[in-house]
Amino acid sequence: MDRSNSSIAITVKLFAVYQEVFGKPELNLNFPQPTTVDSVLDYLIEQKPELAKWRDITRFGVNLKFVEADTLLEDSDEVVLIPPVSGG
Repeated sequence: MDRSNSSIAITVKLFAVYQEVFGKPELNLNFPQPTTVDSVLDYLIEQKPELAKWRDITRFGVNLKFVEADTLLEDSDEVVLIPPVSGG
């Protein structure tokens, strides 16, 4: 099977500034295979350019594990974008 023509459905959990900008706690999105975690962030920044300043300081999680930006995603993965937060 040629997987280059197939797509994956993922859930993106949004926290802090990402949730504020999108106005919801999660997004259900489809991407072509292969797609990396970083590609998801690029897509979100295309939709909401004001998020660009958070690009280099956002950490990523997939299915409850921290991952690197170049991690390939699979169908039904849950992606979490974790910007730095402060509080007291």
